[in-house]
Amino acid sequence: MTAAEAAGREAPAPTCVHYSTSWRYTFVTNTCDTPQHVTVEYHDGRTVPCRTAGPGDTVTFPGYGTGDDGVRAVLLCAAPPQ
Repeated sequence: MTAAEAAGREAPAPTCVHYSTSWRYTFVTNTCDTPQHVTVEYHDGRTVPCRTAGPGDTVTFPGYGTGDDGVRAVLLCAAPPQ
């Protein structure tokens, strides 16, 4: 990975952010004391918009679908525009 690629990559979400996934939805729950701006990375490289999860909140992303495109990681991202 080049330095430019590494700089553009989001950091992993902290351990207080958890996810569960099914074929239809991926649920990301923030158990941290602060809001977290998160996105989901899929095995096929598909991108989804950044979402903000307040403390105790759960946000929803697409699941792995009928093609079994699993979630690779939950990543931090820039705060979405308000």
